[in-house]
Amino acid sequence: MARTRLLIFSDLDGTLLNHENYGWQQAVPALKRVAEAGIPLILNTSKTAAEVRILRQQLGNTDPFIVENSAAVVIPVGTFGNESELIVHFGASRAEVLGVLAAQRANGARFRGFSDMSDEELAEFSGLDTASAARARQRLGTEPLLWEGTDDERLRFEAALSADNLRLVKGGRFYHAMGIFDKADGARFLQNKYRERYQELYGDERVTAIALGDSPNDQQMLEEADIPVVIRGVNSSEVQLPSEKHAMRSLKPGPEGWNECVLNLLFEYGY
Repeated sequence: MARTRLLIFSDLDGTLLNHENYGWQQAVPALKRVAEAGIPLILNTSKTAAEVRILRQQLGNTDPFIVENSAAVVIPVGTFGNESELIVHFGASRAEVLGVLAAQRANGARFRGFSDMSDEELAEFSGLDTASAARARQRLGTEPLLWEGTDDERLRFEAALSADNLRLVKGGRFYHAMGIFDKADGARFLQNKYRERYQELYGDERVTAIALGDSPNDQQMLEEADIPVVIRGVNSSEVQLPSEKHAMRSLKPGPEGWNECVLNLLFEYGY
């Protein structure tokens, strides 16, 4: 009897990467086993494609990846027989977001977005180095911004964005203008693509999706998975999943917890 085919979806910050220095070395044993088994490891993050490409090089990862909280899925050449890299958008593209923001600015909304800043300015605001700021500005479907108006003006701004099928999400330092999507959209799309691919190649669709995350931002991705894994972190207790999901929770935080849980699941599924 053939083993179940696994897909692994993983958040980055606080999950595969630790919060202190964004290191992932404690997860190396599990990462090696995943690669040796040929199991797709799909990174699903709020980071931009330019930022994720750097990490993928370090990890030796060649699988599709999901960026900006599912604003887009990036599919490398050859993954599903495609002859060129594909970028699949969910919700509005960044050009559409910027168009709506320009109209709102003309109506008096006061804000400063990444597209208004130079790399140097963003580095100064964010604490990033200039090269990292440049990668953070290369966006596919979201626009972080500093709100410069009053609270009442912001509420009117949010309502105007909503009328154009956009939303304003508060992050740690910036607000994010974005379409209507979440981390589950990209994961759902890729699960279906892999099921179709395995059906073509092997004549079966037995795919089990594992998802790992550490915060409420990962909630929808975790709910979409067959096996949700909550990595211990600052906000992990806020992630509450339906009891029928039988969520696994790590005892250790970050990449250490990631390593332990993934190794246990690989053993359980015969890898």
